Amino acid sequence: MIPFSPPRIDDKVIAEVTAALKSGWITTGPRTKQFEKNITEYCGCITTVAVNSWTMGVQVLLNWWGIGEGDEVILPAYTYCASANVIVHSGAKPIMVDIAGKDFNIDVEAVKAAITPRTKAIIAVDISGFLADYDALNTLVREEAMINQFTPNNELQEKLGRILVISDAAHSFGATLNGKRAGSLTDISSFSFHAVKNLTTAEGGALCFNLPENFDHDEIYKEFCVKILHGQSKDALAKTQKGAWKYDVNEPGFKCNMTDLQAAIGLIELERYQENLDRRKQIFDAYTFAFEQEDWAIIPPYKTDTKESSYHLYLLRVDGATEQQRDEIIREIAEMDVAVNVHFQPLPLLTAYAKRGYRIENYPEAYAKYANEISLPVYYDLSDDNLKTVIETVKIAVAKVLS
Repeated sequence: MIPFSPPRIDDKVIAEVTAALKSGWITTGPRTKQFEKNITEYCGCITTVAVNSWTMGVQVLLNWWGIGEGDEVILPAYTYCASANVIVHSGAKPIMVDIAGKDFNIDVEAVKAAITPRTKAIIAVDISGFLADYDALNTLVREEAMINQFTPNNELQEKLGRILVISDAAHSFGATLNGKRAGSLTDISSFSFHAVKNLTTAEGGALCFNLPENFDHDEIYKEFCVKILHGQSKDALAKTQKGAWKYDVNEPGFKCNMTDLQAAIGLIELERYQENLDRRKQIFDAYTFAFEQEDWAIIPPYKTDTKESSYHLYLLRVDGATEQQRDEIIREIAEMDVAVNVHFQPLPLLTAYAKRGYRIENYPEAYAKYANEISLPVYYDLSDDNLKTVIETVKIAVAKVLS
């Protein structure tokens, strides 16, 4: 069986995790702090806070920003449920908009039409690692008309004076826009280091901050380190100083700090990340070369004059296939021992959001792209022979179902 996206766990990773175990630091410690610094340097952001998942990172972020009951947060209907779940848990209302025609990312014009005085944030999702249009989004929230209707609820929101732009960069670590890397493209970005991501820490994530100069990013870092550890004023590392056992709890916080065991994996993965990207690009190019000659194949965008993907997911679409035919193609592929996937079911198709009144008919572009999309295996250890097998298997399955 050719798997879909196994993590790259080799002797180098195992040795670093073993070293962390032997060091005595298995919770947040020196490796986590170093990993944060390395991410900041790699991405070009101002500061980074490592957390235990994308989800909890954004949950804490929304809480810190003061988003709650009566507020609205705009996001695309085409994304994983976590993007909307955190908004629901904050007490705010998810305002879903459709995606653009040219790719799988949020439609900026639809965002503009959805903005109201209740809008406090926009979450743009970098589907498959191909970046959203942050130039357009950053420009939009700075338009005079948008600023004039913005209604801040607290000092942080007043200091920014406009809608906050959050990058859901769960897929896009290493992607670039105009030569700048994901994590440095807008106000705040959140990465995922889940097991299937390009860069993994088994589970984990990171918040990268790039707020305007009137924000003290050193203070933001300190505040988040408190928030992600129950609101406790000192973490385990700080309490190792002589006589420094005593701590306070500044607020009822969250519990979502990254551990040194996770960071140990991340340090190795980041150190060799470019070779990972290079191999993933080779796989993308091989798929494109193989499928662009097929009249049924719609090739996903992954490189333009201004953007380059992180090559996380290859979202092949089968032109003319219905949702049912797409599902049958996937079954045929599975029968030939190749694992593929679909990214994603638009949120209104999920029970949790359908019962909240969201209707897929209001997001035709999201449904059209979902209905005939198949995500193909992309990972560092995918061999050339297995890559050829995937290609031939997909072609056979499509021909069988559409014939």
